[in-house]
Amino acid sequence: MDVHGKSAIITGAGSGINLTFAQLLLSKSCSVLIADLTLTPAASALLTQPHPGGAKALFKHTDVTDWKQLAELFPFAAASGLGVPDIVVPGAGIFEPEWSNFFLGEAEGEETSRYRTIDVNLVHPIKLTRLAFSHFLSAGKEKAAVIHISSVAGQIGRLGTPIYSATKFGINGFVRSMGGMEGVFGIRVSAVAPGVIRTPLWEEHPEKLKMFEEGKDVWVEPQEAC
Repeated sequence: MDVHGKSAIITGAGSGINLTFAQLLLSKSCSVLIADLTLTPAASALLTQPHPGGAKALFKHTDVTDWKQLAELFPFAAASGLGVPDIVVPGAGIFEPEWSNFFLGEAEGEETSRYRTIDVNLVHPIKLTRLAFSHFLSAGKEKAAVIHISSVAGQIGRLGTPIYSATKFGINGFVRSMGGMEGVFGIRVSAVAPGVIRTPLWEEHPEKLKMFEEGKDVWVEPQEAC
């Protein structure tokens, strides 16, 4: 797909690999709506910088576990001049933090709550994909794309982050199940499954860095994955 003059919605683009992808799209004249809870300084700078081809970078504060907030992204994009997006990236994710962790439990309590890691990493991508399909088809898009963020953890698993791994296994299965959409509707559903990406998911969590094995694991920069 030639992204010049197109538009995209990317959740989790306030930092990390999704921010890098937003920067790449903007550099190719593709407008981007960033949907996240917070923005890093680099992400904030995108909102005021000029971009090639008049591309725009917009931000909407979004809790991806809230269906209403996910649904609001599409009319917000349209009202902001981006129209119906051509690309949707359900990229927001968490790396099994201490407050939503198999071994440490769930901060809200085990009886009444779900694992928020599952809601962010698996439920939100599925729901946003469904929303994207609806808008793509209603707009008569001949070509459109949904790009998911999986992981090698969805293929080999990690003892230290079993729920995270389970969500990525789920993403892999979901994406494979959507393989027929391109031939029938022109909607390509794909996923990237990188290894250890140098992002805040690792760098801001010393407890996770202990799982990085020097001499065995290799850091991958976000630009390489994008």
